[in-house]
Amino acid sequence: MKKLLLGCTLALGLTTTSCLGPNNAWENLHQWNRTVTDSKWGNEAIFLGLTIIPVYALFYWGDIIIFNSIEFWGGTNPIDPATK
Repeated sequence: MKKLLLGCTLALGLTTTSCLGPNNAWENLHQWNRTVTDSKWGNEAIFLGLTIIPVYALFYWGDIIIFNSIEFWGGTNPIDPATK
């Protein structure tokens, strides 16, 4: 019973608190992918390729681990936000 209670407490703690940054690198990649071609099928193919290669994952982890931490501790994000 104690393990269940501890597990539930940890799960609740992990899902209710966070310090999220803007994820500018990931958003810039996503914005580029939306506008790289005039074809939605072409954009989807590029998206799938970048997901399989794990470019999207690397950009997201870079945002979480590096760039959002720099913004948290230094006050400014080194990557400019995506222009929409």
